[in-house]
Amino acid sequence: MTPKLFTELGLSAELLKAIDKLGYEQASPIQAAAIPVLLTGKDIVGQSMTGSGKTAAFGVPAVEKVDPNLRAVQVLILCPTRELAIQVSEEIHKLAFFKRGINCLPIYGGQSYERQFFGLKQGAQIVIGTPGRVMDHMRRGTLRLETIKMVILDEADVMLNMGFREDIETILKDAPKERQTVFFSATMPRPIRDLIEKYSREPENVKIEQKAMTVPTVDQVYYEVDRRYKMDLLTRLIDIYDLKLGIVFCNTKRMVDDLVDHLEAAGYQADRLHGDMTQAQRDRVMNKFRKSGLEFLVATDIAARGIDVDDVQVVFNYDLPYDPEDYVHRIGRTGRAGRSGRAISLVPFRELFQIRNIERFTNMRIQRGKIPTENEVAEARENVFTDKLRALLTSGEFTKHDRLIETLIEENFSSSDITSALIHLLQSGEAAKPAAKVEEYDRPQREERPGRFDDRGDRGNFRDRDDRRPQFDNRRDERPSRFADRAPRPDPKFADPKKSKMTPWKATVASVPKTIIPPPTKIAAAPAEVKPPAEPKVEAVKTYSDEEILASVKTPEPKPESKLFIKPKAAPAALAKPKESRATPAGQTRLWMSLGAEQGVVPIDFVNSVAGETGLPGKVVGKVDVRERHAFVDVASEHANSIIAKLNRSEIKGQKVKVKLA
Repeated sequence: MTPKLFTELGLSAELLKAIDKLGYEQASPIQAAAIPVLLTGKDIVGQSMTGSGKTAAFGVPAVEKVDPNLRAVQVLILCPTRELAIQVSEEIHKLAFFKRGINCLPIYGGQSYERQFFGLKQGAQIVIGTPGRVMDHMRRGTLRLETIKMVILDEADVMLNMGFREDIETILKDAPKERQTVFFSATMPRPIRDLIEKYSREPENVKIEQKAMTVPTVDQVYYEVDRRYKMDLLTRLIDIYDLKLGIVFCNTKRMVDDLVDHLEAAGYQADRLHGDMTQAQRDRVMNKFRKSGLEFLVATDIAARGIDVDDVQVVFNYDLPYDPEDYVHRIGRTGRAGRSGRAISLVPFRELFQIRNIERFTNMRIQRGKIPTENEVAEARENVFTDKLRALLTSGEFTKHDRLIETLIEENFSSSDITSALIHLLQSGEAAKPAAKVEEYDRPQREERPGRFDDRGDRGNFRDRDDRRPQFDNRRDERPSRFADRAPRPDPKFADPKKSKMTPWKATVASVPKTIIPPPTKIAAAPAEVKPPAEPKVEAVKTYSDEEILASVKTPEPKPESKLFIKPKAAPAALAKPKESRATPAGQTRLWMSLGAEQGVVPIDFVNSVAGETGLPGKVVGKVDVRERHAFVDVASEHANSIIAKLNRSEIKGQKVKVKLA
């Protein structure tokens, strides 16, 4: 496609001024193809790689078509996550900067309702929100769709994977039929095409070729490494490439927490981003990352949707994604806006097949990297330090200490020794963080693996037991007696037998108290005559015949006119099967979960929990039915047992959840 300037797209002067302020001059391929079509009012289906400028592709026409004089919602943009909704809102604000009277409002879960009520009441024309919160406002009556002109679905494939299909269909049904419907997505699976056929009117397809499904400016490489050495290899690669800003992707929230702890212990500035964090915590982490206050952001796939930081140097796939589509979204976080970037994957031998699946999906070859040695890491650190020192000497922006150096030279120290000592002091911080030990291997052999008891020292060696000193030998003989220093004390009464009136034996007996001799017990005399108890009086038992017994238990049949009379119905031939409240789709299993609306949970919380705890893609979750005190969740039958086991040890919004088969 021939490159086009924004001035060639027929935009208003206010929009061109805003675009010029943002520093854009030439439109990207998706922008050049989509903007003219959207300005004509036609429906569109846009497909391109992540980071290709889709936000401006639908944002520019949205701002251009809004009527500033109408204080009502005219454009609705649906996004899968809070972070993406915030990012799109910021971009729309910048594009509408010089258009007076246009207000843009993001609405998403975790934010104060009062702020959103106020913005909607003031007449925001462009609303950007997540499907769950948009549905909430529709139920409350605070968001009306009668005046909608355009509905835009950004990252539509992600929203369907997260279980938002029913919410999306409800929103599209309530919007006016004359609206303009816009779908933008990196991939187009069958469920997306079904929605397009159902809710679009003769849409025009705008698609970037398959060869550009992944960002061409990203250098992709993978390293084959055992799981035990992933952490060591990660730190080694960070050091050898001198990386200062990157994102590390993991499949589970637990792995995110563990990896952040390891990185911080190794001296790197890292923080986490996953579904268990509150919105305030997410905002704090993202603001810090955007301002380069962090070196590495460790995140799960769902939490990282919408991360838009231009200077990300590298994306690490610490765990490979299960779905090749997620790989496309991940590496799209780097190499944005024409910049170069790196995508590095750490792959155990048993997961190499996933690399082949990704290569087939993206139609690109991923190079295999060679694990750097310790000497290469040390040399890389030395080169980095030398470059910094050389740049400082060239700039001359340092304080001179000639007097100190002359003093040391007068003490017979050479200038080279002085310089070496200073460099040693400067690098002492680096020396405290030695190169991680990663053994060179491709596939570790059984004989090379450490033995079970190799690290236990001499505890398991019983051959030299006689050479060790017994723990209790002669201990009683060496220990002095408690009464060794005490002389025997004679009793004054028996010190001189002549002065005593009785012998020691007699004195001892006499000294015994009399109370210890029990007095003789009196035995009472037996009574003269014992009267036997009176026998109970036995009455004669009356007997009844069989006819009398049957007559007594027979109950007279009530009259038909009685109010208590109920005519018995004939018993059915076979018991009917109880009717289910809702049919479970084929291939799915319904789970019961102990949290409901009273605990403040919404469907996306269950999807996030399943994806975050198990590492499975969000599309394994089907229908989510949230009741007052519990919820029913349909999941893929093949993963049901695994999901039950993982979720029973987890929390959702800080509350423990119980899961079982419904």
